[in-house]
Amino acid sequence: MNELNSKKDIKLIVTDMDGTLLNDLHEIHPDFWEMEQKLSEKGIMFSVASGRQFYNLESNFERIKDRMMFFAENGTYVSHRGKELYVNPLNREDAMGFVKMGRKLEDTKLVLCGKESAYVETSDQEFITHISQFYQRLKPVEDLTRVDDVILKVTLCNDKGVEEHTYPHFVNYRDRFKIAIAAKVFIDITALDANKGNAIKDVQREMNISPEETLVFGDYLNDLEMMKNAKYSYAMKNAHPEIKQASNFVTRYSNNENGVLKTIEELGLLSN
Repeated sequence: MNELNSKKDIKLIVTDMDGTLLNDLHEIHPDFWEMEQKLSEKGIMFSVASGRQFYNLESNFERIKDRMMFFAENGTYVSHRGKELYVNPLNREDAMGFVKMGRKLEDTKLVLCGKESAYVETSDQEFITHISQFYQRLKPVEDLTRVDDVILKVTLCNDKGVEEHTYPHFVNYRDRFKIAIAAKVFIDITALDANKGNAIKDVQREMNISPEETLVFGDYLNDLEMMKNAKYSYAMKNAHPEIKQASNFVTRYSNNENGVLKTIEELGLLSN
């Protein structure tokens, strides 16, 4: 374990949610709340960066939302202490083009992620129940192309695995859009410069926080750019091989072993 040069080095901690801070049952460890309180008292801001919807993230951290920063929808929407800081939308015409492409793919379901809500056009209740754990605001509609909202991203879901079955259909769009494999069953399509890394970079610049003062945790390919904006970049023990390669460190514990909190403790950030 590589110790920090000084316990005062870190000003910003940013962690992914699913597969990172949360266990595989999507639970926050009970020890988190006391840990975050201690970090806050030391002037260290704890933040989350996720493909999840802002309203979902806010609800998960309701009791401390007024002092947190949220990098939602893979960095397309950033909120700090209840105020919108940053929005990087997807062009509507492009978004609808991806919706029409997704409709033609076998075993694929779509989520249109807007600023005000997420939208689905399926009546599959099992899918709606599953996807609801990531979207606090979710509206079933008859036609996604008729949704009136600022579009942040298009998400495609394939339970058979998106890396093999979905990604190949969109690989030729990588020069114009960000095509991020967000989990084993999700691909997120956003504006080309929309990612967690760029959003964090903007916040670092605005708040005068350097990469040397930033600690990040991630596990999957939508965390790739984030790893490049922190000296203390930690891939989870359970992370995708590419994330481990891109990170400066790897945690000794997985998400199911409370790896984020244990690493923070081992780095001495909670001690006096």
